[in-house]
Amino acid sequence: MPRPGFVLDVDRSTPPTLFWRGEGFSLEKLPADRSRVIYPAEPLPAIDDVDGAIRHALLHPVDSDPLPALLFPGMKLTIAFDDVSLPLPKMRKPDIRQRVIEAVLDLAAEAGVDDVHIIAALALHRRMHEFELRHAVGDRVYDAFAPRGLLYQHDAEDPAGLAFLGATPQGEEVEINKRAAESDLLVYVNINLVAMDGGWKSTATGLASYRSLRHHHNPATMQASRSFMDQHRSELHKSNWRMGKVMRDHGPKVFQIETTLNTDTFPKGFEFLSRREWEWTMRDRASYLGVKKSLDRTPAKLARKIFHSIEAPHQMTSVQAGEVEAVHRITTEHVFAQQLVEVRGQTDILTMGIPYISPYNVHSILNPILVMCMGLGYYFNMYRGMPLVREGGVVIMTHPCPPDFHPVHHPSYIDFYEQVLSETTDPVRMSTEFEERFATDDWYRHLYRTSYAYHGVHPFYMWYWGSHGLQHVARTIIVGGDPKTVRRLGFTPASTLDDALEIASDVVGRSATITHLHTPPLMVADVS
Repeated sequence: MPRPGFVLDVDRSTPPTLFWRGEGFSLEKLPADRSRVIYPAEPLPAIDDVDGAIRHALLHPVDSDPLPALLFPGMKLTIAFDDVSLPLPKMRKPDIRQRVIEAVLDLAAEAGVDDVHIIAALALHRRMHEFELRHAVGDRVYDAFAPRGLLYQHDAEDPAGLAFLGATPQGEEVEINKRAAESDLLVYVNINLVAMDGGWKSTATGLASYRSLRHHHNPATMQASRSFMDQHRSELHKSNWRMGKVMRDHGPKVFQIETTLNTDTFPKGFEFLSRREWEWTMRDRASYLGVKKSLDRTPAKLARKIFHSIEAPHQMTSVQAGEVEAVHRITTEHVFAQQLVEVRGQTDILTMGIPYISPYNVHSILNPILVMCMGLGYYFNMYRGMPLVREGGVVIMTHPCPPDFHPVHHPSYIDFYEQVLSETTDPVRMSTEFEERFATDDWYRHLYRTSYAYHGVHPFYMWYWGSHGLQHVARTIIVGGDPKTVRRLGFTPASTLDDALEIASDVVGRSATITHLHTPPLMVADVS
């Protein structure tokens, strides 16, 4: 069996620890006797017969009739699937979505179903490029459906393509993709990279409009959520589950298919990134030095291209299908079996190296807003129980944080950085004074619908994602970040980790405890 996650107490003999810095990394010496490093678990064994496991899940679902029993001639069948934001990095071909979709299509053909649409569930994310769609669904599916207009991407701004299903008792409006809403069966194909994914969030978010999303993608919901990885303490999830009840009562029948992956993240040549530093072999040390020296001489644009070309050797550890909530309970157990690491007690200072990738910059640039989102929105929230860092503590990130933006993917981010962050970093003020203008801007809508741009409101949502973290910690420091950019974010720049720890001592004292989150690969700290 692979080794579980591990918490290392740092002493004087502990070697330097790897910190990501965007498209680069460094080795940092953490102070002895008051620091610890949390390492993720090693990858769980993969399923040997992937296609057999998928077919078994479709024929023996949870709390549902088998998929063949739900299929009949003349019906409307819609298959929706997670977009390019998952998994990270993208997995080697064949992508698991391709294998699941092909299995569903085979059963549909056997049942005589010929009205089939396949939809990428974008929510307010950017449209996928053709090469990204082909990677996700495979050439066979793409060539059979895309030329006939039967494989396409959800458009949250198409009034004719949306259907209103009703509202929750709390007044949350449920408006989703019209084709999905009017189908006899909606099959959702999901990849659960983290516990936050899946369940009703797949359909109630992935196929929704801004009219629906604004009810839970807002500062009040985010500030009240106590970890997005713990469904029962997440107001985001509670809202999605309430919307799910409206969908169950007034929408299409949903057949949910969820998969989980192990944490085999980096291919040959980059294995050292997943290993514990004191176990590095001579080859690992040589690989680190060779890669780092090469990256130090490589222009940022080329370094990004190299990293985004990585295809991870992720492998499937589970697949389950059937009723949404029953399926998701099992899925979450599998995610936690891979990712949970037991951690005792909170820390004064939480350190984290921010890597080159997030769900929102695939084949793109991790701009400053996304750096904030990765640190205070995602890594801060990678816990169950209580946050790793105590209330009033300090978060230290490492990232160069240049003021660089992808002009095609992130046009509204540029204006958010210049117009909104120059006025305020307060999520509540952003929401009341600026959000509606960005959300309803005709040019942003045009770029979202016809180009490859994230929706105009998306940078607000990314900032809101860090709302709980912003409230919880007293100071956020970015090591190696462009000082002007870091200050625009409302954070404190530092040139070295030692400088950052010195700055942090003003808040938490000189004997403060330090915890480093050694990720990726992904983990969730089970803090007691």
